Amino acid sequence: MASVYEEHAKVFKAFCDEKRLRILELLRGGEKCACVLTERLHMGQSALSYHMKILVDSGVVESRQEGKWTHYKISEKGSAYAENLLKELTRPNTVTEDNNCCTN
Repeated sequence: MASVYEEHAKVFKAFCDEKRLRILELLRGGEKCACVLTERLHMGQSALSYHMKILVDSGVVESRQEGKWTHYKISEKGSAYAENLLKELTRPNTVTEDNNCCTN
């Protein structure tokens, strides 16, 4: 069973590679077939599969099979989750804790 931190890390891992960012940029224009992505990115099928697995596992991208090809699109639900997660993790904690090591 994955911890909540492992699940959070999957989301951020999706954004931590320039090739995956390029893939997301292409998917912003709508659903794309893997064949289109390999052509536009000048990337082999195995390399694309590697990156798409990370994007799909993060929840940010959805996939569907049509014949021998897989089609990908940005997940609205996954995108909203990633946005909310970033806001949650970077928002200052409003609970005051006495963890300041420099107080006397």
